[in-house]
Amino acid sequence: MISKSVRTFRISSFLNTKALAVAVALAAQFPLSAHAADLVRLGNLKFAHYGAVAYMKEIAPQYDLKIEERVFAKGLDIVPAMIAGEIDVSASALEAAITGRATGLPVYLVGGFAKGGVQIVGRPDLNIKGIADLKGKKVGVTRGGPQEILLFAELAKAKLTWSDKKGKDVQILYMGYPDLNQALLTKEIDAMSQSEPYSTQAIHKKYGTQIMKPYDTPLGEPVRALVMTEKMYKEKPAVAQRFMDCFVAATRAFLADPKLAEKYVRESMFKNQITSEDYRDAIDNAIFTEDISQSHVQLTTDYMVQFGVGRMAKPPAAKDWVKLDLLEKAKKSYVAR
Repeated sequence: MISKSVRTFRISSFLNTKALAVAVALAAQFPLSAHAADLVRLGNLKFAHYGAVAYMKEIAPQYDLKIEERVFAKGLDIVPAMIAGEIDVSASALEAAITGRATGLPVYLVGGFAKGGVQIVGRPDLNIKGIADLKGKKVGVTRGGPQEILLFAELAKAKLTWSDKKGKDVQILYMGYPDLNQALLTKEIDAMSQSEPYSTQAIHKKYGTQIMKPYDTPLGEPVRALVMTEKMYKEKPAVAQRFMDCFVAATRAFLADPKLAEKYVRESMFKNQITSEDYRDAIDNAIFTEDISQSHVQLTTDYMVQFGVGRMAKPPAAKDWVKLDLLEKAKKSYVAR
């Protein structure tokens, strides 16, 4: 006859074994419950060529990351959020990144994600054929991005003067991206230097005609910048590297599968507010990329100083804050898979 103590031991052992089996099953079903993915807070903008950056949050779990995206109206708006410690990585115009660094924002430029993406568009009824025809006209632009500096470079090349006050060859009116299209439509401005897909939309809807893609100055095609806080770069190197691995993978996915890119941008980002034609024409003028060079960053900085863009008291030297080592490792890692 089995004693009461032996029976109690056997029952206890059975229950412990059962509990262990349940725990193992749960762990297999929910493997992330024991380890939370590393959080990266991303500042982004709503443009077609920012699509691969936005797509990163969809594939982030593959890199043991959770990417929390926050969309801003323009690149300069991200700077205060980074100063406040609310954003770890930002995607913006290079000019906004340079301005932020010039104000003392502790960030490093770690990659580029799109090039091009700007058109100068005029009212169809004015029959503006080139930059020289902008003399005596009102031209709208958003402050702090490539569309501003490229406009000024073209005006300077045409030997035209400009100001946001009256009295120069061209009067500049500053306003937000969507407001520019509305102002062109209602004829409050005669032309605009505008980002994609807004410039393409104006052309497709017949209230704008292309004057030019402003890439024929030494600046060439502008490259958008991926910027990371020094804190993340220095204190979380493994997380920073995985973020860049994810960035390269997202970009390569969009380049390899244009249908995926179009579907994601049109449906997830723009909620079908842009047509397939809008998207394709915009992306023809705004190519996804990973790369940016120190020389391009320095040249852009020099042009900003020349034209007074950003009003920088101490312009940053590109060699001091362009850090492309994580990008190069990510590219090599991707190729090796």
